[in-house]
Amino acid sequence: MSTEIKNLEPKAIWEIFYELTQIPRPSKKEEKAAEYAKAFGEKLGLETIVDTAGNVIIKKPATPGFENRKGVILQGHLDIVPQKNSDTDHDFEKDPIEAYIDGEWVTAKGTTLGSDNGMGVAAGLAVMQDNSLKHGPVEVLMTIDEETGMTGAFELQGGLLEGKILMNLDSEDEGELYIGCAGGIDVSGKLRYSEEAVPHGSEAFNLALTGLKGGHSGLDIPLGRGNSNLLICRFMYEAAEKFGMRLASIEGGSLRNAIPRESFAVITVPATEKDAFLASVKEYEAVFANELGSAEPGLSFKADPADLPGSLIDASSQDKLIRTVYGMPNGVIRMSAEMPGVVETSTNLAIVKSGNGEIDVLCLVRSSVDSAKLSLADSLKSVMELSGAEVVLGGSYPGWKPDVDSPILVTMKKVYERDFGKVPEVKVIHAGLECGIIGDTYPGLDMISFGPTIRFPHSPDEKVHIASVQKFWDYLVKTLEEVPEK
Repeated sequence: MSTEIKNLEPKAIWEIFYELTQIPRPSKKEEKAAEYAKAFGEKLGLETIVDTAGNVIIKKPATPGFENRKGVILQGHLDIVPQKNSDTDHDFEKDPIEAYIDGEWVTAKGTTLGSDNGMGVAAGLAVMQDNSLKHGPVEVLMTIDEETGMTGAFELQGGLLEGKILMNLDSEDEGELYIGCAGGIDVSGKLRYSEEAVPHGSEAFNLALTGLKGGHSGLDIPLGRGNSNLLICRFMYEAAEKFGMRLASIEGGSLRNAIPRESFAVITVPATEKDAFLASVKEYEAVFANELGSAEPGLSFKADPADLPGSLIDASSQDKLIRTVYGMPNGVIRMSAEMPGVVETSTNLAIVKSGNGEIDVLCLVRSSVDSAKLSLADSLKSVMELSGAEVVLGGSYPGWKPDVDSPILVTMKKVYERDFGKVPEVKVIHAGLECGIIGDTYPGLDMISFGPTIRFPHSPDEKVHIASVQKFWDYLVKTLEEVPEK
């Protein structure tokens, strides 16, 4: 039962997190969560602001005796990634998340959990309501639409925040401190097609490549997981040549920042090729399973009989689409030379979808080096344009350059080593955090990011480690007490 999580420790965070799970808040539809946050601050009698973008800011004065400490901004985002398994009946705009305890973790039934970034928001609000804590001036900034464009961060107004330290509560490994992040850019291609009649003597099938893990297109990109769009187009490349396969429609992936887990296509083959075609599907399922191994134990590739479609994508456009998608770079492109083990540049072929005479192909490029980001985006653009696609580069956001001499980093390393007996790892994350964008609006902020342990964000396997939440809270509380003086 979802209500069981309210009894976990620290209750201050889990009770608020439970309330957030009951509020539908997919990206661009987080108005109810913003209303909740606003009401939360006003009920406490604290100064509460909703800016023109819809971001919510709550301000709390310093504890008596701590007025000389630097002001701290606790920052998280209100929206969640709406991903569910195909067999799960869930409306993210209406239904609450069904969270439950699974051993040492909290997860959800067939959907994303929303711990990204519900845990950060809950922690910030818990600080606001706990008058036993010791801290200097503290503010909570809760942004909107982080997952699909960082709209709230981009549109955050200047002059509203007073703090000098930004603690982003949106990273996902307890015991790690992040001092930099990758920037990103969307590469969106549109290929137009005409419709052709289905040849006489054809049989139709629904191709379904499912069961992949998916996950965060930045954090999980080095894990070797399958990309359903690439796999299904790889098969169709050969099936078109060997069996005369024709494509009626394709739909793969649903979010720009999630590795696609499922791709579907309606295809036809000549009836005379039916048996060989079906044998090839079975063969490719085994090939994919062998290549991906333990990274994708749930992989499934099937072809089920279907009614003949009303029309097909014209042969030339079909060929361009399949060859373009199959030939596009995907995954890790370059590792960082300065920080071993860290991905520098990557791309995720997130969405391929046809309909109404158009085929959309969307990739999200990430890099901690801005020139490398733009170069890879141009490379993808060039590949798509060779197929005749119209390509737009958009949604670019900056990375966050690390500062190894950051005063708050020094403080937090000291606190962690003293209280938990080891030195925290200092890292740069291959994902888009809002720090870089907020830092452009509020220059000079001393910034850091940390959080509890979350696994498989942006997928229905998302889960948060229970014990790490307590540790995260204790660390946050102690750090607030030891923030440097002005």
